[in-house]
This record gives sequence, structure tokens and C-alpha cells, in this order.
Amino acid sequence: MLYKISLEHILFLDIETVPEQENYNELDAVKQELWEHKSQYQRKDDFTAEEFYERAGIWAEFGKIICISVGYFNFKGADRTFRVTTFQGDESVLLKEFKNLLETHFGSVKHLLCGHNAKEFDFPYIARRMIIHGIELPYKLNLFGKKPWEIPHLDTMELWKFGDYKHFTSLKLMANVLGIPSPKEDIDGSMVREVYYIDKDIDRICNYCELDVITTAQVFLRLRNEELLEESEIKRI
Repeated sequence: MLYKISLEHILFLDIETVPEQENYNELDAVKQELWEHKSQYQRKDDFTAEEFYERAGIWAEFGKIICISVGYFNFKGADRTFRVTTFQGDESVLLKEFKNLLETHFGSVKHLLCGHNAKEFDFPYIARRMIIHGIELPYKLNLFGKKPWEIPHLDTMELWKFGDYKHFTSLKLMANVLGIPSPKEDIDGSMVREVYYIDKDIDRICNYCELDVITTAQVFLRLRNEELLEESEIKRI
């Protein structure tokens, strides 16, 4: 089945998120209490709610999306390119821009969204933040009432599980074991909050996010036993 999907019908994506406020004390008293209850299970007695707040970006209720990077294949005869671009800036605006892309270019039944661990993180996070901002969900993210086989999402981590629901494999590890050249990343996910709030370097974060999209596409090619992308085939727009 995987081999029957046209590469041109897939939109590869990745998001980067941070806590909604730079510091815990910028939250109002109600939100602080809600955060304390929400984070209790993970932080236990090892951290206070304030100390643990630097990790708030992983929850859509307490975080925000600062960029969405996307990539897609384009074929002209025997030539192929992989085009990559990023939506960044005000969260409400970038979500609307992303929604517009989905509806104008990737909205038909044949189109699919693909990310790494995206079914657990990226897709629901985007949908939740859209609802929070009062943005009507696009068809590709509106899963209410859909049967599992009707959901237009692919997930490279899920594909690698082969039915093993206990298995987690990072994108970096998958790329390594599949022989995909490691991109020259100068940050990792744990540094995004600091780079965003302290260094105020969104371009650096967007570059990191785009590299993850490219790597996800490379992993997908390897899962189909196809030739990897050459650097000359990747176009950032």
C-alpha cells in the first residue's frame, strides 16, 4: 500500500513549540494552578511547577506553535525536487496560512499529511491550537467521526513500529540506522525555548524545523526503498 501512494500527494511537516509565556510568573493565578495540576504526574516531587514550566511547550493548552515547516515533492519528467518552506510569526496568522495551504493545494481526498510521531504530537497540537484561536479546522485535521482508515495522516514512526505499540524511535535514530546522512543541526528540541525567548533567533529554529522535514521525507523514501534526495534536489523557498 505504501508504494501506491504518489509522493506528490504527501505534505511532510514538522512544528516547533514553546511555552505560551517566557516565564511561569507571567501566567495568571488560575493558569498557574491549572499548570500545577496538569504537570503533577510528570514532575512528581522532583520539580516545582515553576521549575517544570520550561517544558510547558509540549502541551497545547500551555504552549504555542512558533513555526510550521512543510515540504513536498515536485516532478517534471525524470527530475524531482523537494520544496521546503516555513510559516512563522504570530501563531494565529501562521495557523491561518497553514490552513490556507491545506485547503488550496492539499485538500483533496488523495492528499495526505506526514510527520514523525505526528499522530501523537504535531497533528493534534495544530488542531488544538486552531480551536483555541477560533479557527475552523480544515478537513485534513478534522477527525471527528472518522474511522481509522479514513484519517488522511501518515506517521514515519508508526510505519517503523510494524504493529509494535510499545516502540518509540526518534527521527534522529531512524535516520542513523537507515543510513541517511545526518543534517548539520546546531540545536536540538530541548534548546528551542531558550533560542526563542533568550536568543530571539527564530530563523535558527526554522532552519532546524526544516531539516527535520527533510529528514522525515528521507526516512519515508527509505521505507519505500527509493533513492534518497540529493542536496541539489532540495529547494528552500
